Amino acid sequence: MRWTLVYLPVLVVVAACAALLVGSTVSAADTLAAIFGGGDELTRGVLVELRVPRVLVGLGVGAALGLAGTILQAVLRNPLASPEVTGVGSGAVLGAVAGTVFLGIADQPETLTVAAVLGGVLGGASLWLIAAKADPLRLAVLGVLVSAVLAGASLVLLTARPQLAGAAARWLVGSLSGRTWEHWNGLWPWLLVVALTAVVLAPALDLLAVDDDHARTVGLAVVPWRLTALGAAVLATAAAVAAAGTVSFVGLLAPHAVRRILGAEHRWLLPASALAGAACVAGADFVAQALTALVPSSGSQRIGIPTGAVTALLGAVVLVVVARRASRAQVEGSAR
Repeated sequence: MRWTLVYLPVLVVVAACAALLVGSTVSAADTLAAIFGGGDELTRGVLVELRVPRVLVGLGVGAALGLAGTILQAVLRNPLASPEVTGVGSGAVLGAVAGTVFLGIADQPETLTVAAVLGGVLGGASLWLIAAKADPLRLAVLGVLVSAVLAGASLVLLTARPQLAGAAARWLVGSLSGRTWEHWNGLWPWLLVVALTAVVLAPALDLLAVDDDHARTVGLAVVPWRLTALGAAVLATAAAVAAAGTVSFVGLLAPHAVRRILGAEHRWLLPASALAGAACVAGADFVAQALTALVPSSGSQRIGIPTGAVTALLGAVVLVVVARRASRAQVEGSAR
């Protein structure tokens, strides 16, 4: 079972290499040649300045969302919890869009992350005020509604600056197109903070995932630990949104993919979810780029398929499956 933590890094490397080799401007053969020191200057420039940071940002975004989803599911004790269905993701998008529209910070990843954090807190707090005592399924439904309202608010703000309309797809769907070293440098410090926090949180999450009374019985200060965990989840989501927009449902996919293999012990689940999330986004980006290459171009323009569109399709299927299981478990529990 623990061998999963050995296999997952291999999967991450495979997905990253696949995403690195695919593209519309340079062939896989030329990319391989550049990796091993060959190729012309243009190919090496595309590899170093465009493809490598794009892959790194994708891996970082996936890891951040995997950690955020795992933390939210533990703290809220809800298998459907993820940044997309708790208002955190859409709130972070709203914060980033507001910062871009009113403050012009689109080219300042560090400042953009702060704006996204504030928006994520707003989104999560909105859902908490509306549905603090709701059951898991009702919380998920209300979370989707809150997220839809926040996404609508983001669109309204974007209409105030028509020249930013082209950014709407990245904010609201999620895309790794055009990611540079600046975006990576704006992401990895926040990801490091969240990862280190997750290491400290792991034992507390094991207790919070069971019951507050049980956690208090063994001496855990429930409120401070819960707030710390929620803060880490919001920060991870905000950093991911600031880097790539809303890459949907990775926070739902990754924890469920590894939990069935590793169990619920968070010292294993957190790193595994981060690795699974990284592999998921890198793999989705490979699929998105491969499909984009198949789309006929119009002159010099080619319609790119966003990475978030691929993860959204996969996540929708997983959401339905998990919702059915949660509903079945709730019915069985009521029958008893």
